[in-house]
Amino acid sequence: MSRLTDALKSEKIIFGEERILKLLKLGKVKVVFLASNVKKDVENEVDNLAKLSKVEVVKLTIPNNEVGVICKKPFSISVLGTEH
Repeated sequence: MSRLTDALKSEKIIFGEERILKLLKLGKVKVVFLASNVKKDVENEVDNLAKLSKVEVVKLTIPNNEVGVICKKPFSISVLGTEH
């Protein structure tokens, strides 16, 4: 979790499953964070693309509604990442 708060302070954050998957395919993501309750199919797709792109995936121990609060957003966040 401290890794997430550090990233929020210092890096450009991308929110959302579709944007992360698109940018993973383009090789423009540095680290991906997954909420503890992310959908299994999304988690598998992120894991597969991350392996191909050699991108680190951090699986958080908190659910998506708490990730939204930490990111100071009025919505739940299941997938987010940092851009190169």
